Amino acid sequence: MRNIRVIFWRELAAYFSTPLAYVFIVIFLALTGSMTFYLGGFFIRAQADLQGFFGYHPWLYLLLIPAIAMRLWAEERKTGTIEFLMTLPISTTQAVLGKFLAAWTFTGIALGLTFPMWITVNVLGDPDNGVIAASYIGSLFMAGAFLSIGSCISALTKNQVIAFIVASTVCFLFTMSGLDLVLDFFRGWAPESIVEAVASLSFLTHFNSISKGVIDLRDAIYFASLIVFWLYANVIVVDLKKAG
Repeated sequence: MRNIRVIFWRELAAYFSTPLAYVFIVIFLALTGSMTFYLGGFFIRAQADLQGFFGYHPWLYLLLIPAIAMRLWAEERKTGTIEFLMTLPISTTQAVLGKFLAAWTFTGIALGLTFPMWITVNVLGDPDNGVIAASYIGSLFMAGAFLSIGSCISALTKNQVIAFIVASTVCFLFTMSGLDLVLDFFRGWAPESIVEAVASLSFLTHFNSISKGVIDLRDAIYFASLIVFWLYANVIVVDLKKAG
């Protein structure tokens, strides 16, 4: 755990030592605010809830989370510091976990700074705070899944732009698999079990379930399994690159 903490604090400090952290946070807060109050029709709907706020999170994360993840390993390879990192008395698993947890914590900080919106809806009305709390938890889990994918893709290349594009594409596929547009394609010829399997791969399917206020064990297992799988793949990729 000590080695993981060392990597964690190294990476977290790196975010705030550059303008990247502040730019990301400002953009995230600006976009979530505008989408909630304008695109989400907060005042037109006249309901004290954050449905519009959380409804746009999957689409925001498609652009913003890969932007965080793209530097995790690609920058290390480009600058050559990955060789120094791998010579330290730490395992690849510890390095991967430390980097991922730092990025996830940074994302959690950005998400936590939207807390005034929660206060606002409580001032304006009587929202179901249990649903809002569950939605925050679901959003954080979903961000972790996006980050694990982005981290693995980042380890494949030293070009951050390529890492961003590929990670966004993979995350987009996972997100779109739950939409009727995709499912209708399978319904025309595939058994219902296949359709349900495709739908179960979608971020939207599981996040929408949690955002209704119910944290189902299946949804928690889905996000946890996705994170573990991609981090495990991340370790394998880094080891292969190191061996090569």
